[in-house]
Amino acid sequence: MMAQINNEIKIAFPEEFQSDSTIQCHLSPEISAVDMEIRWFKETDCVCFYKNRRLIEGESYEGIMSLCIENLERGIVSLQLQDVRESHVGDYLCQVTSEDRTAEITIRKCECFIYCRFILHQL
Repeated sequence: MMAQINNEIKIAFPEEFQSDSTIQCHLSPEISAVDMEIRWFKETDCVCFYKNRRLIEGESYEGIMSLCIENLERGIVSLQLQDVRESHVGDYLCQVTSEDRTAEITIRKCECFIYCRFILHQL
């Protein structure tokens, strides 16, 4: 995004800062989550479900929210958000199950946007 004043001064805003975000979450101690069951919820909606090395994204979240499966070997179970919008703000529950044990944590996503407004003045 760019605004120009009198063909001399340019103000630039890097749009890529608005596009993607990750809700960081990892297992402690650092153990592989590849063979575990992982669920992410946004409030009561299922965002994604991972089991038996398969990922199923919630119908309302396909293409905009996903589990970072390439990092599961290191115990990282972070949720990646694409095309971040105001509707992404809220409480997220990460639930990880291994055999008969389940651990969960709720994370509040408070900010999604960097707001930018251009005010052009005629000099």
